[in-house]
Amino acid sequence: MSFELRAHTADVAVAATGTTLDDTFGAVADGLAAAMCEAIPDDGERFEFAVQAENCEALLYEYLADCIYQRDVRGVLPVENRASVRQDGDEWHLDASARGVPFSVVDAREVKAVTYSEMRIEECEGGWRAYVVFDV
Repeated sequence: MSFELRAHTADVAVAATGTTLDDTFGAVADGLAAAMCEAIPDDGERFEFAVQAENCEALLYEYLADCIYQRDVRGVLPVENRASVRQDGDEWHLDASARGVPFSVVDAREVKAVTYSEMRIEECEGGWRAYVVFDV
């Protein structure tokens, strides 16, 4: 799995790939962390959270929005993101974990929100790819 930060007008975008949908979701979240902080120390404890939505794209949105929420509530930068995605009937579910690096040990800039602008997640040859724009 991998991600790449891309300039996007006044915002920042993350293009990510993974061999599985789980890997791709985690890579986008790691891209979000990289958009907020260039150097990530080894500090922090893992924590878990879960989200659900009506479709895969909405699930990606809710996951990333919750990463930002977790950042704000816990006062940590979520890194080393792991995601487990499953579809159950008409509902999509994601169980997530991240290592929360305390803000006291990082120099982080703020990403305000995830957007639906140009968002896509699609299966491709060899895995999955995603593209997400964040409001900074």
